[in-house]
Amino acid sequence: MNRLAGVTSPYLLQHADNPVDWWPWTPEAFEEARRREVPVLLSVGYASCHWCHVMARESFEDEATARLMNEGFVSVKVDREERPDVDAVYMEAVQAATGQGGWPMTVFLTPDAEPFYFGTYFPPEPRHGMPSFRQILEGVRTAWQDRHEEVADVASRISADLAGRSIRLGAPQPPGAEEMGAALLGLTKDFDARWGGFGGAPKFPPPMVLEFLLRHHARTGSEGALQMASATCEAMARGGIHDQLGGGFARYSVDAEWVVPHFEKMLYDNALLCRVYARLWRATGSEQARAVALRTADFLVRELGTAEGGFASALDADSDDGHGGHAEGAYYVWTPEQLTEVLGEADGELAAECFHVTEEGTFEGGASVLQLPDRETPLLDADRFASVRRRLFEARAERPRPARDDKVVTAWNGLAVAALAETGAWFGRPDLVEAAAGAAALLAEVHTFDEGRRLVRTSRDGVPGSSAGVLEDYGDAAEGYLALYAVTGEAEWLTRAGALLDTVLERFAGADGALFDTADDAEQLIRRPQDPTDNAVPSGWNAAAAALLAYGAYTGEHRYREAAERALGVVRELAARAPRFLGWGLAAGEALLDGPREVAVVGEEPGGALHRAALLSGAPGAVVAVGAPGASGVPLLRDRGLVDGKPAAYVCRGFVCAAPVTDPEALGAALRD
Repeated sequence: MNRLAGVTSPYLLQHADNPVDWWPWTPEAFEEARRREVPVLLSVGYASCHWCHVMARESFEDEATARLMNEGFVSVKVDREERPDVDAVYMEAVQAATGQGGWPMTVFLTPDAEPFYFGTYFPPEPRHGMPSFRQILEGVRTAWQDRHEEVADVASRISADLAGRSIRLGAPQPPGAEEMGAALLGLTKDFDARWGGFGGAPKFPPPMVLEFLLRHHARTGSEGALQMASATCEAMARGGIHDQLGGGFARYSVDAEWVVPHFEKMLYDNALLCRVYARLWRATGSEQARAVALRTADFLVRELGTAEGGFASALDADSDDGHGGHAEGAYYVWTPEQLTEVLGEADGELAAECFHVTEEGTFEGGASVLQLPDRETPLLDADRFASVRRRLFEARAERPRPARDDKVVTAWNGLAVAALAETGAWFGRPDLVEAAAGAAALLAEVHTFDEGRRLVRTSRDGVPGSSAGVLEDYGDAAEGYLALYAVTGEAEWLTRAGALLDTVLERFAGADGALFDTADDAEQLIRRPQDPTDNAVPSGWNAAAAALLAYGAYTGEHRYREAAERALGVVRELAARAPRFLGWGLAAGEALLDGPREVAVVGEEPGGALHRAALLSGAPGAVVAVGAPGASGVPLLRDRGLVDGKPAAYVCRGFVCAAPVTDPEALGAALRD
């Protein structure tokens, strides 16, 4: 029976025709394991995961391997992007048992969902000290049959250990200036002064840390913070991790120099980086930062936009290699001969020089990943270089394209809404603001139920998925709505953010201010997951704290601010020890220390001079409201009127306001104070 044929997950659909008798994660799968008295083989991955594809081709499409799986196990396939709660619980077990994690993740469970054997990718034959996947299957099946009580005891002890883990806030107070300074010092020690970024290979873009550094600079004037942010952004923009033709960023660099990426492109990375580059422009006026922000925004709309108005999750790393197979990076890399074929000899030589395409190559098979290592070469003839870039982009578009994971994830679309709304408003691109509003409308209409208070995790083709929203969905969707409200002045988005944040307080918060990744009425796993550390995306914990803080500033209701302060207690505790994994929480801490500033612009249409000056303020976490005097439903605008018949801006902290101003320059000065 093909149980995956009717699901919405593109990842699960990739496996629908496997000879493996896959089940989705359902109670029925575990009931079947109990009936047959066999273990569950849990396989977790995602649609754009390169090694997930490799293991699928090697093992899950192999008839003999599938026969072993079908005879000895109930095999369950999970899309980690649809069920981050399932992924988080068992990834914690994998990391605790093996010291590492990753995808594909392979875990063997009892019929009660208790894990007892762990791994990630397994090869089809023994390799590099790893047993083959078939050897693993045979070994686990033998252990289950011959040492069943021992296996059950191990599983029970592992599950009890996981269930007993919880985060207790040792610091009930939010972080202060001392903790922000300690975090900056820790980042300075990890900073790669030569190549930018933090740590060594593989090197990941650090957008949340960059957000903290830019906010810290805005609050304190720290040149060190700005230098680390600027150097990292420039190195990434010039490196192979940045698509020099089409815009957007790959998932990470396999080297420390940002040259060779792992080519998958994720919505969340590009939304976060679009926002960071726009904010770097706001802080420095860098033309490079402006160009990268706009190219990334255009990439989001062009390559990831869906017919329903949302944004798809990812582009695959692999594509058709032209020889009947698939290869990572095939869509993106070039040889000197290919450049000449498209551009002619003279422009081909220019392109090879500018983009550092060599005969030896920087990637596999003598091909090169396009970079811009030389700051000056493209400036020799800007029009000619623009023509070269355009023609290469058009020629590349004729190549077989990477597959697209077109499910719409609530949290990641919330991040995209925020990025596109701000980028569009700051750079005079109303089309980007319109794209942000379209995605927000999809979230509101398709992903939301129970009178705007509850979320589903995903949709596809306009059809909502069955997985419940998790904390990051609520925090990031609220973040997107608040950013869209600041830009458009449409109070609907403020109201919608408040409804989601009320649910956070009612369903996701513990008594001590700690936050859980799943609601209290969600499916009960062997552990209720919670994690305050940022990884590839802002943690649900920090996303919710940041949105609660901003919403409290808009409304003046202390319960939201107090909840944010309690949640940020974990940042106070961990700031000095793990700043690279707390960027979003540290950024929220900077907003808290700055007020955050509350700006009410009355009597002016969105996009007017005062409103624009407020949006372009670098004040960390500033919230901006614009509308008619005393606009209903917006507490920040209440009881604030025109000054001498002119539009006016009120700058406040804690709803204590300075004298209103009517001049945009005076407003900018007030926000820099």
